[in-house]
Amino acid sequence: MLKRVYIETTIPSYYYNQRSEPEMVAMMHWTRDWWDHHRLAYDLVTSAVTLQELSRGDHPLQAEKIALLRNVPLLPVTDEVEGIVAVYLARKVMPSKPITDALHLALASCHACDILLTWNCLHLANANKIVHIHHVNALLGLKAPVLATPNQLMEEDHESDERGN
Repeated sequence: MLKRVYIETTIPSYYYNQRSEPEMVAMMHWTRDWWDHHRLAYDLVTSAVTLQELSRGDHPLQAEKIALLRNVPLLPVTDEVEGIVAVYLARKVMPSKPITDALHLALASCHACDILLTWNCLHLANANKIVHIHHVNALLGLKAPVLATPNQLMEEDHESDERGN
């Protein structure tokens, strides 16, 4: 059975990154490498929340970013997801602005995703938040997804190959 990976907004954004700072270019290359060569080893999902974030404003390659997710199934925002968001905000797991960070985590948690793939290292893939996220999800009876960046998943894939898994 393939691991289920929730694709958050920053993944298509970095796939089509046009900024020239070395760290941004590196993140773009890691994102493209994972998407182009590793994603088929996973069961990808996303949500309307991701598509709405990508649709806001006017930014370069906006249509391409949205199109990247064209064939990725959308997880529904249910009453249960909204209830989880409310707990995350009350327990200060996620900030209320933007609420989309809490929604992404709630969607991935509620729908039992194994991994939430993101470049949002401030609110999501943040080592300082992991224990808090696991604690609150445990109180809710939910498994917390692994919060990872594309380069981290490629490292995991490489280590699995070396172990023969």
